[in-house]
Amino acid sequence: MSSMNDTLARLARVVESRRDADPDKSYVARLFAKGPDAVLKKIGEEATETVMAAKDGVPEKIVYETADLWFHCLIMLAQHGLGPEQVLAELARREGLSGLEEKALRKAVQRDADEADRS
Repeated sequence: MSSMNDTLARLARVVESRRDADPDKSYVARLFAKGPDAVLKKIGEEATETVMAAKDGVPEKIVYETADLWFHCLIMLAQHGLGPEQVLAELARREGLSGLEEKALRKAVQRDADEADRS
């Protein structure tokens, strides 16, 4: 797991280092220069390509498209001052919770917030 975290951390540092690079020489810089909507559009495209690869069932395509999706998610996280460590911490927090328990907990928290807003 550590090398996985290291890879994500290294990629996040590369993404951040390209934020102010020349958009003519860096794909990441070009996306940053185009603004958040360009990154979100790219994530949508990559998510669709990932779904299509999964439907095709070719393992290499699934891995390739998932890598593209994750990479573009790293760019989106950086736009918001976030990194993979926050996502990994959230996944670690959820570890051991069943999906149903986690969903019920989110609904309870949202319900409490909604009630507090009405008060």
